[in-house]
Amino acid sequence: MKARILWVTRTAVFIALLIVLQYVTVPLGNTLVTGAVVNLILIVAVMTCGIWSGLTVALTSPLLAFFFGIGAVFFPVVPFVMAGNAILVTLWHHIGRLNIKGWLIPHMMALAAAAGAKCLWLYFGIVRFAVPVLDFPKALVAAFGVSQLITACTGGALAIFVLPVLRKAVFRQTRTD
Repeated sequence: MKARILWVTRTAVFIALLIVLQYVTVPLGNTLVTGAVVNLILIVAVMTCGIWSGLTVALTSPLLAFFFGIGAVFFPVVPFVMAGNAILVTLWHHIGRLNIKGWLIPHMMALAAAAGAKCLWLYFGIVRFAVPVLDFPKALVAAFGVSQLITACTGGALAIFVLPVLRKAVFRQTRTD
């Protein structure tokens, strides 16, 4: 029971943190900053709390961001973003936890694979499929191209620096409980 309460609490904290950070960074007008922060939080959630927490944050954050007016302004884009986030989180979970000469190599591999896969999913899903076939607004082409690769790589690089510090803090906290 305690583990379940801890899972719910940590997951809720990551969702809240993601919404607050989006709310703070969106007015800056730089989608690269907001995207990097979102990807950082998704990666930290999955790497510190597990796949189910990461997926929960990945799937709920685009919906909440849309409803709060800080995310996609066109609702049919939300499922594509949700799937892109799920791809990022799943790859980080499976690759980032490998034990190959420490933690840095698996994290670098996870960064490359997850950023590339998320970018490809969003590019082909939105730019190549949804815009021409489903008649989505053409303005989406600019938002779901190379900038997605940049934000996923930036968020992943930040996570590589943040995760060891967080692991030490969490491990120290659980030892004193």
